[in-house]
Amino acid sequence: MHSFRLPYHLIVDEGIFFRINEVMEDVIPNISELKMILVTEENLKGIFGEILEEIASDFPNSELYLIKKADYDSAVALAKYITMNDINLVIGFGGGTVLDLAKFAAFVSKTTLVSLPTTLSNDSLASPVAVLGTEGLARKTFKCTIPDAILVDADVIMSAPERQLLSGIGDTISKYTALNDWKIAYMAGAEYVDDFAYMISKMAFNSICYNDMKELKSKDFIKRLTQALVMGGLAMEIAGSSRPSSGSEHLFCHALEENFSEYVNVPHGIAVAMGSYGACIFQQRNIGKITKILHDYNIPVKPSEWKITKEIFTKAWQQASATRADRYTILNEIDLSDEMLGNLYDEMEKEF
Repeated sequence: MHSFRLPYHLIVDEGIFFRINEVMEDVIPNISELKMILVTEENLKGIFGEILEEIASDFPNSELYLIKKADYDSAVALAKYITMNDINLVIGFGGGTVLDLAKFAAFVSKTTLVSLPTTLSNDSLASPVAVLGTEGLARKTFKCTIPDAILVDADVIMSAPERQLLSGIGDTISKYTALNDWKIAYMAGAEYVDDFAYMISKMAFNSICYNDMKELKSKDFIKRLTQALVMGGLAMEIAGSSRPSSGSEHLFCHALEENFSEYVNVPHGIAVAMGSYGACIFQQRNIGKITKILHDYNIPVKPSEWKITKEIFTKAWQQASATRADRYTILNEIDLSDEMLGNLYDEMEKEF
């Protein structure tokens, strides 16, 4: 059986970034005395300078590390720096790219990691994988471990652009088709389904699907979305892979990122939500459920709104399976003809 680990803490509260050492003292005694590196990026330093200064003051033996690129080489360079300088604690402060780089560097250097997300745009804050750039334009998913603690400051999240929250909702919605693709792979004899991981991921989807609170910038909703994204990450940790959260809808997203980034730039969560609409139709499931959620939250999945032409849309779906050749999904069982995909594009243009 695959062994897994869970974070020490998952806390969502106002102003929690100002008392990290207090809430972590129970699991890491004398945490304030550790040699710490605070990983973030230049633009966040300008936006959250006061918070970063307060964190630094709580950790006298700390230094600020500004990343320039979220790629594999940068992550390895950071891991080397951590190891060579005997750093005991890594704090990642930022969105998905910063957290993924900090996560992978902490994993390689075997260093304690505290994750401080500034957005809730995807499940990278808790997932056991890091998506990093490689040579050229391609981004690749690397296995690592989940953070030792995840602290979410509701005040910081509520100050983020609403579209980032919509992206986080989109990433959660995509579990509807990802889980069904997992079952399809099992029926084809290509995968084993971990029932517990499946249940956790389904709970994440249900918490957003059947949520009556639609006020995105409220503390209650921030808590609910955080829990949904963390559950998605933990489901992957339990399963030992990204299968509980990633199916054909993610392959569509990967195809856009890897083959058409020169023409389109769609946030990850929005792209997988867009892919979930098509994947749901391919799987012959209840499209009404996905359509209702996308409308309820006003997720912007109209392809042309993101400069996705019918040609790009069609080619992205046709090239999706090749982005992760080892992942069996509904795409292995259907004929993705130009005509069918063109009709799907037209349908989404009218629906959204």
